[in-house]
Amino acid sequence: MSDVRKGLIIVNTGPGKGKTTAAMGTALRAVGNGMKVLMLQFLKGSWHYGELDAVKAFGENFVMKQLGRGFVKVGGAETDPEDIRMVEEAWAEAEQAISSGEWDLVVLDEINYAISYKMLDPEKVADVLRKKPDMVHVILTGRNAHPTIIDLADTVTEMKQVKHAYEKGVMAQRGIEY
Repeated sequence: MSDVRKGLIIVNTGPGKGKTTAAMGTALRAVGNGMKVLMLQFLKGSWHYGELDAVKAFGENFVMKQLGRGFVKVGGAETDPEDIRMVEEAWAEAEQAISSGEWDLVVLDEINYAISYKMLDPEKVADVLRKKPDMVHVILTGRNAHPTIIDLADTVTEMKQVKHAYEKGVMAQRGIEY
């Protein structure tokens, strides 16, 4: 096996918990190895998550930005045009960040949701990933990863829920789930 060095495209998807948490773990490993990390959260924005405070300790080496409003209405109702506008702005920032080469790792948290909710064209994302600088790593998280993104990725992990405390009436726990 040759010692090939390249920026990886990693997808964390599936119905189970841990997609963002796994991306955060990789991001912490990257920062610990002297890399610069940018995490763009496409839909999160209305809650305060503990990781927002934690990454401040890393200064400019680990930047996390919430670019959404939180919960997005999908299904029976039309998607709110404001949410679509925010996803488009988030994608513009992501595209610039990936293409700039300024960051060693760019995490696109919940982008798979934005794509599956038809708020973002998967081909736009794929095109940027195909043209990214060689040593830029990109992680895409969220359920229902699009087949185009899965085909393009180097590593794809599907999280599967076996059981969840919520099923027993236990609410999300501060410090563990947010």
